Amino acid sequence: MKSQRPIRLIAMDVFLIGMMALLAGCGLIYEYLLSHYAARVLGAVESTIYAMIGLMIVSMGMGAFTARLIKQSHRGFAWLESWIALVGSAAILLIAAVIGFAEQLPQLAAETYQLPPDSRLYGLFSWPANFAQYLPFVAGTFLGWLIGMEIPLIARIREDLYGQHLVHNAGTIYGADYIGAGLGAAIWVLLLLKIDINTAAVLTASVNLLVGIVFLVIYRKKIGRMTGLVILQLALIASLGLMWKNGSDWMSAMSDTLFVDKVIYRQNTPYQQLVVTQRKLGRTAPVYDLYINGRLQFSSQDEKIYHSYLVYPAMAAAARTDNVLVIGGGDGLALRNILRWDPKQVTLIDLDSEMVEMFSEPKDVSQSLPSWKQFMLDLNQRSFSDQRVEKIYGDAFIEIDPLIQTGRKYDVIIVDLPDPSHPNLNKLYSRHFYARLKQLLNGDGAITVQSTSPYHAQKAFISIGKTLQASGFAAVDPYHANVPSFGEWGWHLAVPLGQSGAKRLQRLSSAEPLPVADDWITSGLVQGAFQFGKNFLAGQQAIAINRLGSHVVYQYHFEAWKKDQGLYTQFGKQE
Repeated sequence: MKSQRPIRLIAMDVFLIGMMALLAGCGLIYEYLLSHYAARVLGAVESTIYAMIGLMIVSMGMGAFTARLIKQSHRGFAWLESWIALVGSAAILLIAAVIGFAEQLPQLAAETYQLPPDSRLYGLFSWPANFAQYLPFVAGTFLGWLIGMEIPLIARIREDLYGQHLVHNAGTIYGADYIGAGLGAAIWVLLLLKIDINTAAVLTASVNLLVGIVFLVIYRKKIGRMTGLVILQLALIASLGLMWKNGSDWMSAMSDTLFVDKVIYRQNTPYQQLVVTQRKLGRTAPVYDLYINGRLQFSSQDEKIYHSYLVYPAMAAAARTDNVLVIGGGDGLALRNILRWDPKQVTLIDLDSEMVEMFSEPKDVSQSLPSWKQFMLDLNQRSFSDQRVEKIYGDAFIEIDPLIQTGRKYDVIIVDLPDPSHPNLNKLYSRHFYARLKQLLNGDGAITVQSTSPYHAQKAFISIGKTLQASGFAAVDPYHANVPSFGEWGWHLAVPLGQSGAKRLQRLSSAEPLPVADDWITSGLVQGAFQFGKNFLAGQQAIAINRLGSHVVYQYHFEAWKKDQGLYTQFGKQE
């Protein structure tokens, strides 16, 4: 019998160390879950993620201090895991519910007091929305505080197991914690990042609950009274089951309340959340809007304005339009306009293959299509089905290298990328990236770059133009237009050699009709687009060029838009 005790002791110790590693992985996943969701809610992706992780780490430290107040370590740990499972699984759902209510409250108040539908109510009705912005951080603080108690309690339980002070106790526990956190990071990247956020939260909380139940069974004699704890764990099992089955639908329903129009389709890809909304206008055709991560990508009622200005100037300024490169443009709308110029080949590079498939003809032609899908295919005129279109999926920053190495050349390049609202996008607005695009452009060709709003983000807009100039283009011309859904919007037209693009386009002033028909552009609109208000470019000498790694454009963009940050309030074209 004596020989069995060390084996049992070792087995119990291995269980505690393994449990610590498992819980450390769960703790890191909770940090990522709340950071990921908070970044979507608040919009300022980089600062929000760093703030959340830093706040949770500080809260964990406070939790470690608080753990000394727990007299009975076994009982305290069993209760602790149940509370972590409860908060970890329900936090995001509760935050979504409060945000949904906060967004709906002004509308409900307007209806109650019979105010105009477009009334903007402030004062009393604005505090819930302001409060909701801080809820992810409140949840992160509380959850971090709970997680911080785990290590001290397990350390005490190990010493109780051995019946003595353990010299290397801290090193053993922290070693398991670090390894477990690394495994948690791997699980997040390889698995949980690709699934619904509610499902990921439920799976993680289930691990905490399972650990708590196993711990309860093993140490039931040391825990003592268990009635309340068992009731809580049974309630958690039931609630996790409900959240597993219905949580995603609840999240979708609460998110749908944030859109003015009816949500008719949503899809989560590995890179983004796609939402299609519908607004019916009596007997006329409904209006469909595409939102990516909660931000408007295009509206069917005025997308032709945006895409006409994006495509036409570069196509008209280039000497030829035989070979065209498109960076972004996964909705196929820019491609639709390009194909009107009868090119020989168009190469499109987009990060998200699932988005391209969403706007492509299904492989099974006999498949019955929903009305919105049919509408989108009619809108982009099934441009992805054209045999001249070559699709490349991946990060454009990387994918253009093989094109350069093989000596590919293009007459026109259309850069239709998201606004530089995330540090990862900043590189696609850098001098280095533009210089590499210049290598792909024929000497008598032209390039257009989507350049955010010159009105709302003036410094970012000017920086993009200066960065293009610094990358070796002979002439760079800014231009702009009003797109009702976006407001005042801007682009840059650049040429590698010879006369500027704006001067080349002056020949259109005597060309009526235009050489290639367009749904919106006229010669007068083209000429007027290159005119800016008085003193618009004043002070541009102080605006920096965006070099690789500098994050200049990202900082300018963030500074300009931060007053409107938020999941459903931030302006900016996103993909």
